[in-house]
Amino acid sequence: MGRKKQNGFGAALERFSTATTHWTGSAGAFALACGVIIVWLITGPVFHYSDTWQLIINTGTTIVTFLMVFLIQRSQNKDALAVHLKLNELVAAMQGASNRLIDVEALTETDLQALHKHYGTLAAMAKHDASLTESHSIEEAEARHHWKRKARPVQAAPPPAGADQAGPSSA
Repeated sequence: MGRKKQNGFGAALERFSTATTHWTGSAGAFALACGVIIVWLITGPVFHYSDTWQLIINTGTTIVTFLMVFLIQRSQNKDALAVHLKLNELVAAMQGASNRLIDVEALTETDLQALHKHYGTLAAMAKHDASLTESHSIEEAEARHHWKRKARPVQAAPPPAGADQAGPSSA
């Protein structure tokens, strides 16, 4: 499955918003924000704590907040979609899992509540079956790990980049 090609503006906006999201979540961005506040506080006496002095910080923080709301929403939408796709892959791949749960986020709230009740009942029943340490033991984890290793054949690693595909050289 190939990636859909975005137009130039859309691709540039995607790169910019991704970079901005990463940067604004960094320690450097937080330090810069703290520095701006400290400079603003220090300049208070110089401007006699005037209305203009207060308006500058109020306007600046309002603009930043307005833009960050959209940036955070975009980031959350993308992350949520990625998680949904990963979960859909797991549901689709697991034998015994209901394929009706693929794309479950598209169901109505009533349908989701019915599923929630169903799984709540299963969880309550499981609590009566065994203690958590019996149902999630180290031995069970080891057995599952060995079963997975046997179920999937180990694939040979690809040759290193630039390696001669015809075999060893005669040098």
